Amino acid sequence: MKREAKIERKTKETNIELQLLLDGTGVSDIHTGIGFFDHMLASFAMHGGFDLSLRCDGDLAVDCHHTIEDVGIVLGTAFGDALRDKTGLQRYGSSFIPMDEALASCHVDLSGRPFLVCRSRFSTESVGGMDTCMVKEFFYAFSVNSKTTIHIELLYGENDHHSIEAMFKAFAHALRIAVKRSDTGVLLSTKGDLG
Repeated sequence: MKREAKIERKTKETNIELQLLLDGTGVSDIHTGIGFFDHMLASFAMHGGFDLSLRCDGDLAVDCHHTIEDVGIVLGTAFGDALRDKTGLQRYGSSFIPMDEALASCHVDLSGRPFLVCRSRFSTESVGGMDTCMVKEFFYAFSVNSKTTIHIELLYGENDHHSIEAMFKAFAHALRIAVKRSDTGVLLSTKGDLG
């Protein structure tokens, strides 16, 4: 059974169409109007092994906030939809990713309980049209809408491009491990539920 989701979401601020296949090859076709954000999402798809098609028409004349936050909402919702049955999942995933001088870590739990710890410091206000303050907002939106616990941290880094990319790649690798099916077929929960 394919683990996939298709979502269309339209508000006064954004119009988003998204298709996600968890057990893919990392193929992506992404257009948000924010070049660096597209690059981060393409890296996320490639390193997670997720096939991702995404179109977002947002109110970029205002700023990048609504586009990035709403993509996080829709992508998180898609992950939640694709993982309706969590039986046999690894559930937990952890990763450390270096990107030149930067090092990031990410640890996730597909617990059904949204929680985010995001620790990072950036030296610039934006990279390629993406405000650096939106990194945390993206992960928060994903966490809440996928009901995932996420602990993500930039341990160190000097170049904000490298730092943010290390964070997105660490996130992708942690999720790739967590969504992997185990051989046991057991739901990893003593309470018997990962709602």
